[in-house]
Amino acid sequence: MAPRRPAELYRAPFPLYTVRLHPRRPLAITAGGGGAAKTGIRNGVHFLQLEQIGGQLSASLLHCHDTETRATMTMALAGDVIAAGQDNSCHILRFSLQEPEAPGAAGKDGSGDKGPRRRRGGSGGGGAQGAQGRAREVRVESLQRVRTDFSPDALQKAVRFSADGALLATGGADGFLRLWEFPSMKKTLEFRAHDGEIEDIALGPDNKVVTAGRDFQCCVWQQDQLVTGLRWHENLPGIPDKAYRYQACRFGAVEGSAGALRLYTVQVPHKRERRPPPCYLTKWDGKSFLPLLTRPCGSEVVSCLSISDSGTFLGLGTVTGSVAIHIAFSLQRLYYVKEAHGIVVTDVAFVPESRPGRELLGGHEAALLSVAVDSRCKLHLLPTRRSLPVWLLLLLCAGLIVAAILLLQLAFPGFL
Repeated sequence: MAPRRPAELYRAPFPLYTVRLHPRRPLAITAGGGGAAKTGIRNGVHFLQLEQIGGQLSASLLHCHDTETRATMTMALAGDVIAAGQDNSCHILRFSLQEPEAPGAAGKDGSGDKGPRRRRGGSGGGGAQGAQGRAREVRVESLQRVRTDFSPDALQKAVRFSADGALLATGGADGFLRLWEFPSMKKTLEFRAHDGEIEDIALGPDNKVVTAGRDFQCCVWQQDQLVTGLRWHENLPGIPDKAYRYQACRFGAVEGSAGALRLYTVQVPHKRERRPPPCYLTKWDGKSFLPLLTRPCGSEVVSCLSISDSGTFLGLGTVTGSVAIHIAFSLQRLYYVKEAHGIVVTDVAFVPESRPGRELLGGHEAALLSVAVDSRCKLHLLPTRRSLPVWLLLLLCAGLIVAAILLLQLAFPGFL
């Protein structure tokens, strides 16, 4: 049975390009805009409060941060710090949540940020009445801005914090990987990682960095030294070297193995064909970087990838607006909604599995947020999978063995 159409959690007044969820607070941050073109479409970062209202997950707008003429295309989150990729630069923002001020006290700082506005329910209805009295103010402080791309059509395409938040990696259209100390934003490393655009970056164990580029390469780096180049199709005969390129790369936890990591990559066809070939998901060993499993994931071109905190699920968005959830262990598809959005899905993110995140799930096993150029943020809920207890499975197996023995005894008297 196909899943219901996903609920519209929020609708922004501009195209949305990225979404992140705070690991310890019921807070979603989404951003986008119309860029520098004078079309009347604004640019901004929106802070959304998430909560359960009437048994449904709802989002309400807490704050709009105006980014002037710069649309945020990529974003990384480390605690209360945002690294926002805007044009050829990375802007470092710090936000804080505060209790609402007394009436008439708001707006005294004269900043360009807008305070709390109307609240929107999970299905696009009226205000979230259950949230009244708990609304808090969000204050945003701009810390630094560094240029991260120097190509003629400069654009930062990827940004990622290390697990401890002490390092920031950026990549863009010029093919250079740049590493920055955080919070000083002192550049510690800069080298050409790819001949062409860097599509994605993943920061792994032992200070290794994985980069996916449009030059058909996915590389593992230790500082500026190439450790290995990934070859996802070496055991798949019939796939030419330059038929596919790497679109995304992410490290994910291994369920039940503390400290262990897996690398996941997405491969998409380099050329569009009349009968589109499938895209592929590959799971890699996080230390040896050898491929463990590769499976097709549909013929719609994948545009973005996310992994749940526990490493149990992979979330995918496509250029045709569809959204899917796969099981990380087997890479099999568990959830799929065709054309959940009317246009390309630009980012997906799972609700964190921390205590606040679990409270938001409302009995569901996982929840995925997707944003797209259609300005919508949609919610995809994965019902809890039913499983039989181990003792019941053992009992059933024992019953089948006894039944088989009895049938043999009836068919062949004297069998026992």
